Amino acid sequence: MGIVVEKAKGLLKRVEENFKIFNIEEKVRRIEEISGLISDAYSKGDISLASQFIMEQNYLKKEVDKWFGIKKEVESLVSIAEEAEKIEDLSILQDIEKSFSQIEQKISDYEIEKFFDPKIDNTNCFVNIHPGAGGVESCDWAQMLLRMYVRFFEKKGFKYEIVDLLPDDVAGIKDATIYVQGEYAFGYLKSESGIHRLVRISPFDASKRRHTSFCAVHVIPELKDDAQVVIDPSEIKVETFRAGGKGGQHVNKTESAVRITHIPTGITVTIQNERSQIQNREIAMKILKSKLYELKEKQIKEKIDEVSGEKKGISWGNQIRSYVLHPYNSVKDHRTGVETSNTSAVLDGEIDIFVNSYIKWNYLNKVK
Repeated sequence: MGIVVEKAKGLLKRVEENFKIFNIEEKVRRIEEISGLISDAYSKGDISLASQFIMEQNYLKKEVDKWFGIKKEVESLVSIAEEAEKIEDLSILQDIEKSFSQIEQKISDYEIEKFFDPKIDNTNCFVNIHPGAGGVESCDWAQMLLRMYVRFFEKKGFKYEIVDLLPDDVAGIKDATIYVQGEYAFGYLKSESGIHRLVRISPFDASKRRHTSFCAVHVIPELKDDAQVVIDPSEIKVETFRAGGKGGQHVNKTESAVRITHIPTGITVTIQNERSQIQNREIAMKILKSKLYELKEKQIKEKIDEVSGEKKGISWGNQIRSYVLHPYNSVKDHRTGVETSNTSAVLDGEIDIFVNSYIKWNYLNKVK
């Protein structure tokens, strides 16, 4: 057996092992079972129950189709490789070998999902980027992070919308919130919550001195069921105002911007995009509900940590990742220890190495 055929069969074995890990055959049976349950629900006039079954079936179909698709692709490769080996067609064998890295990456992307919690990780999310102290330096760093994440969303095939953006008067941004939609969007992006530190020669310093800047990134899941958080209208304060900007045509002439404050907790959400006040209010309420749900979960966790004696400080010193552009090139995740010197690729959205390693690290720490 040649090397190419052996490698192709190795990939097929890996796919077949994942069929067992992800219970694909069992999920195929469940899809068939759900078809009958949907019919029963409709016959009883229970539209709500039928909708729940349809959602479950669509979710399972998507996963099953994905794995059967990659299995068919690898099986085809094995067949072609075996035939090419028989007739000693080196050009075909070389083409197959070139395709291995792409297929391996696809399998790895599918495999990472076994570390996700489908109840919370398979949701859309909101990503907020906020610069720390440091004026224009930090605001420019926030802009760089926004660009990095937008590139990452595009490469992952996530749909995204910048729902709030507050530009700085000189350069960069003072705040940005992005609504991200896609399969396991929160599962992938939760790795980015925390403090991001940049070390570089400042483009704003005439003396070309080295500067350190910080930005906080906050990722919260969109609630699938708004009923999880009920907000008493008397406990919120809603304010409307004109959206800010750098002047001229960028300043909104109507009071479309919305600020909602949850009085009991003091949580404030501001949305000032160029859309209607109604749309801005809807998005602000979505974010507020997600933040209140997150606060509730955090309070439960803190209570558990208090009982178990676990304490973690929150400060600018507790950065999760450092990006050093001078005097050497390095991006290092301080939680997982993963590091790369290819800073330009990272800032261009190639952050899978950090995201995937965090997902595994976080899962293993929970298991412990």
